Amino acid sequence: MRSDRRRAGGYTVPMSDDSPILDPTAPPPDADAGATPAAGDAPTPDPLRSVYTSSFGEILRATGLSLAVSTYQAGKVILVRWDETTGTVNTHFRAFAKPMGIAADAGRLAVGGQNTVWHYRNMPAVAHKLEPAGKHDAAYLPRRVHVTGDIDIHEMAWAGDGQLWLVNTRFGCLCTLDADHSFYPRWRPPHLSALAPEDRCHLNGLAMLDGRPQFVTLLGETDTPGGWRANKAGGGLLMETPTNRVLLRGLSMPHSPRWYDRRLWLLESGQGSLALANVRGGTWRTVATLPGFTRGLSFYGPLAFIGLSQVRESATFSGIPLVARLEERTCGVWVVDIRDGRTVAFLRFEEGVQEIFAVEVLPWRFPEMLDWGDERLRNSYVLPDEALAAVPEGLRE
Repeated sequence: MRSDRRRAGGYTVPMSDDSPILDPTAPPPDADAGATPAAGDAPTPDPLRSVYTSSFGEILRATGLSLAVSTYQAGKVILVRWDETTGTVNTHFRAFAKPMGIAADAGRLAVGGQNTVWHYRNMPAVAHKLEPAGKHDAAYLPRRVHVTGDIDIHEMAWAGDGQLWLVNTRFGCLCTLDADHSFYPRWRPPHLSALAPEDRCHLNGLAMLDGRPQFVTLLGETDTPGGWRANKAGGGLLMETPTNRVLLRGLSMPHSPRWYDRRLWLLESGQGSLALANVRGGTWRTVATLPGFTRGLSFYGPLAFIGLSQVRESATFSGIPLVARLEERTCGVWVVDIRDGRTVAFLRFEEGVQEIFAVEVLPWRFPEMLDWGDERLRNSYVLPDEALAAVPEGLRE
């Protein structure tokens, strides 16, 4: 799976199933240059267009995986899939209000938004009926919506008992959901003196271990409204939730902690890097430095799929090392070999998508997410096995 990034080819990625797809036999443009319009493209460039290295498509093809990517800036969840029919990577967009955290596995998918959490369930029987026949191997259908209010949802994860845990950044806590409350606070950093909607420390990342919340990232050990902003370039922390211990200090805008392969990983976003934590020594080691604000992390085998954002030179991002290091930053999904830190592939968004939050690996080759207004929802039913036994055999799937 070795790839020389400077020579890797790139193809323009179609915006959706209805957009023109480039002939995969045509000479690809240089992926490190701007996307080159192909013959037959629409005269007006697609604002959501992207380019990718040939190795990126090969990784999706060889593994049978796809990705779910959220961009709150563009208001989309993107399914990144390998299309066997065309021999290209397909980016499939679904509109949401400020989508941020994504929690996903083979059977369920949840998206945290501006003031809601959207819950989906995979229905294989519906996937088999989607056109063209035999192309889709998963279909995530809307199941319910939970209204949280504007709590600035960041990362989310499923616990071993099936509960969905959310990082509630506005109130500075981890929470779960139930039918009676907007949210149910379960943990908050001990330095916070109150549960207040003031984003006092910018709690943002969550790592699970053995099905339970174990590690979080935050941008400051502060207890005043927006207090973390004053030292955002180097005031970040990694904490252990069961013990309330601070494991690492001095991080630059850390995000996306993950326990993987018996090691603790995180993104030091202010540096644009992937890092490996040494919690016993209170240190960390940079594994890879990338050309964007790193946020959103998922693994498969020796590969890390990492979201990159361009980040604007606003008050939020000014003064961080990444902005000083790179005048031009990139938005996309980078694939890094965690054994040696090499970039082996990437997909880069060219214009309309500038900031990414979540990147989640899906165990499906070509999944679909149905819109809430999709006509097929009217005639798609999931019943308990005992009820299904009473349904005439010709109507069952």
